[in-house]
Amino acid sequence: MTDVYTITLKNCAFFARHGVYPEEEFLGQRFYVDAEFDVSAGAAMEGDDIEGTVDYGIAFKVIEETVTTSRHQLIEALALTIAKELCLRFPQIPWARITVRKPSAPVPGILDYVQVSVEHFR
Repeated sequence: MTDVYTITLKNCAFFARHGVYPEEEFLGQRFYVDAEFDVSAGAAMEGDDIEGTVDYGIAFKVIEETVTTSRHQLIEALALTIAKELCLRFPQIPWARITVRKPSAPVPGILDYVQVSVEHFR
């Protein structure tokens, strides 16, 4: 049996232009991402070797690039794209849960943010 551990990146903040309305594309806004993913350890933990694991600095860059260079109408689609990109970049990730928060959602009311979570299994 292979050991598994979980990496969590919490509250990663990015400026991007996702949303349904033209104003959201034009003005842009801040988005917050939480990424939680399992990693099949292999010999990485026993050998204390970064080569066999997921470098979370690179994982952050994958998330950042996905959020800031693509455009999605739905944060659900954005979250799924992030999860798929992480699993594609790192074959050691069999499962990822991505949460995207949008604090400036165009909702006619007062709220802290709208949040969507997506799970992706390889």
